[in-house]
Amino acid sequence: MMTYNPNFDIDLEFGLIYEDKLKDILQSEGGKIEVKTERDTWVDTGNIAIEVSFKGKPSGLAKTKADWWFHILTIDGNIISMLSFPVPKLKYIIRELYKKDLIKSVMGGDNNDSEILLAPIDKLISQSFFK
Repeated sequence: MMTYNPNFDIDLEFGLIYEDKLKDILQSEGGKIEVKTERDTWVDTGNIAIEVSFKGKPSGLAKTKADWWFHILTIDGNIISMLSFPVPKLKYIIRELYKKDLIKSVMGGDNNDSEILLAPIDKLISQSFFK
C-alpha cells in the first residue's frame, strides 16, 4: 500500500497509477460506461435521479451493461462535478440505501412511464460503503 508523501516527485508516482486506471476505464474497448447528467435540481434536493424501469420493464441502472456509471452534476449547463461508480458497487449501495428507507421511488419522465430512484448524494458517497 502506498502512503501519502508530501514530496511532489514521490507522490507523483501514486497519482500516475490512478491516471492510468481512469484512462483504462475511458479508453478500454472492454470497459463500457453509462453517463447520466443531472440538471440543477440536485442542488436543492441533494438527490440524483436514477431510472430503474420504463413502462414496467427494467431500464437504466437495472438493465445497463456498463462497467462504470458516471453521473454528471450541472448548474446552468456547466459541469460542477461527476460521480462515478463501478456498476456492481452502485447497485449494492442503492440496494442498501433502499433497505434503510433512504431512497424514494417516484414515477417520472414522459407520461410518468419511468420509475426513478431519488438517491441522496451524501449517502451514495458515504464511507461506510467503501470499507
